[in-house]
Amino acid sequence: MASVGIEAMNVFGGTTYLSVMELAKHRQLDTTRFENLLMKEKAVALPYEDPITFGVNAAKPIVDQLTEEEKNRIELLITCTESGIDFGKSMSTYIHHYLGLNRNCRLFELKNACYAGTAGFQMAVNFILSQASPGAKALVIATDISRFLVAEGGDALTEDWSYAEPSGGAGAVALLIGENPRVFQVDVGANGYYGYEVMDTCRPIPDSEAGDADLSLLSYLDCCENAFLEYQKRVVDVNYRDTFQFLAFHTPFGGMVKGAHRTMMRKMVKAKPREIEEDFHQRVLPGLNYCQRVGNIMGGTVLLSLASTIDNGTFDQSKRIGLFSYGSGCCSEFYSGVVSRQGQEFQQRFQIETQLNERYPLSMDQYDALLVGSDAVKFGTRNVKLDVDVLPEPYRASQGKGRLFLESIREFHREYKFV
Repeated sequence: MASVGIEAMNVFGGTTYLSVMELAKHRQLDTTRFENLLMKEKAVALPYEDPITFGVNAAKPIVDQLTEEEKNRIELLITCTESGIDFGKSMSTYIHHYLGLNRNCRLFELKNACYAGTAGFQMAVNFILSQASPGAKALVIATDISRFLVAEGGDALTEDWSYAEPSGGAGAVALLIGENPRVFQVDVGANGYYGYEVMDTCRPIPDSEAGDADLSLLSYLDCCENAFLEYQKRVVDVNYRDTFQFLAFHTPFGGMVKGAHRTMMRKMVKAKPREIEEDFHQRVLPGLNYCQRVGNIMGGTVLLSLASTIDNGTFDQSKRIGLFSYGSGCCSEFYSGVVSRQGQEFQQRFQIETQLNERYPLSMDQYDALLVGSDAVKFGTRNVKLDVDVLPEPYRASQGKGRLFLESIREFHREYKFV
């Protein structure tokens, strides 16, 4: 069987962040509740940032490390998002342009709620496995920005969205997929997928969300169990506790992952509370580090958890990571792959944690001011000139780092520049 997987991956967790606890206090929410949600920070998109800038800023460090020959072998670009800027024109066209990729490239956009990143990843894996173009590479970019306005709905749409605001982040994860998976080697054929129609959360209009929190949690838990059981049917001698040295989950917030892992340990291996707690800290917590600092970035969140696991886990020898991906509506998948010590060392060159540490901390007054002006670049904006002086500090701090920012929109066409 041919080798395939992640040759390189990078995360862009924004240029600014907000303390989740400070936000909870500011909104006069029950702060004791947040101790169990395992959230720390959330990335916040600035007016001159959008899913395209996030995607390019995640992918550019990967592309810049390639030789010209390697760069020209990127023959597939998939943008995975539910934060699209147009009903027809794909964001991948902008990303393709600003990354300077070969024009002999298949590029398109994929939407499937928070499952989108995994869908794009699996599509890229199978493109490489098909050997339709031997030696080709694929670039998958999952990029999303959360929105917190609520669409008016019926009695079923009862989620308290004030508690969704602290968990909603902004960010992007970029994956280079190819035949030399030095970062993450996919277990080919080891996939369990499970899905059905459910109205748990949705985005019925471009800039608003609606949902049922209880139904979403139940659907997530149901899919986690059944996707794993399907994986177990397809792969010989699989045990939830012993087969995987680490587990990476789609992470709306850390507390939800901890609850799902606890349920799985109880059902699959009849574990007791103390064993479950120890297992959580050993196998799951390394994957929550970045998620706790960026927030839920929809289709990219399980991949953010994977990056966090690779950077923060102990890989004294090659170890297997099991991943659970879930997207509302719904579709889910449990899959796996192997990471070596050399793979971890290569991946750590991207210094994701350093980038997160260098972000600008927003005050609550600054955050509220950004929310007031957030409709300046909403879906369907026709003409606007972005003013970086709205919040100049993070813009100045980005000078010289080769970051892409949105400069203007002219007759719906978005224009960007590197700083």
